[in-house]
Amino acid sequence: MRRGKIVIERIENSSSRQVTFAKRKKGLMKKAEELSILCDAQVGLIVFSCTHKLYDYASSSMESTIERYSKLAEDRHHSMNPTTWDVQFWQSEASNLRKQLQHLKNWQRQVMGQELSGLEFNELQHLENQLEMSLKNIRMRKDQMFSDEIKELHKKENLCSQENEELHKKIDLIGEENAKLNKLIGAARRAEYATSNPSCSSISYGYYDKHDEPISLQLSQAQPQYNEPPARANNMGSCLKLRM
Repeated sequence: MRRGKIVIERIENSSSRQVTFAKRKKGLMKKAEELSILCDAQVGLIVFSCTHKLYDYASSSMESTIERYSKLAEDRHHSMNPTTWDVQFWQSEASNLRKQLQHLKNWQRQVMGQELSGLEFNELQHLENQLEMSLKNIRMRKDQMFSDEIKELHKKENLCSQENEELHKKIDLIGEENAKLNKLIGAARRAEYATSNPSCSSISYGYYDKHDEPISLQLSQAQPQYNEPPARANNMGSCLKLRM
């Protein structure tokens, strides 16, 4: 069975990453040692792990190897024309950026479901896992936004209910105050009328309790046996024609 192609990228699982680092580091150290023995080369290897641990190998002495490298690098830097060095540096940077851009374009097309024919099964599985994880994160964020919005609406609903209750209480209080004020106004009007018409103050008034409508009172013509002058009887009749 043909071995699948290994995708060279950062391993997300920390345990798997540590195991892979230990295996690869051991192989790298072995290759460096073999290179120094087989080819009589001066080899210096420095490795820093993700946990900031130092691993190194030197065929002779690490200090002498570093000094030799520093001296040769400095001599090469001084021997080069600064303009030429800048051109080479920016050409290298441009080449790296073009590679990264092409990689991003390929990844974008693959995410859109295009140009998948050149991918192995493991690569397709990895791409599917990435898409599922992205979709899961999007759904979680959307659900969180819906939940926050529902909570905010519940708060507004409770606030509106409280304001509605307060308004009903104020309306009831205003109604009671209006009823008291109407009673006071009616009493004041009756007192004012009694003061302005003292001759009719001894006559009682009648009201309907239900609609508070006035009653018209009228006396018949005075009889002769009371021996009262006709003018006085007419005056009393006019006073009794009241409409409140």
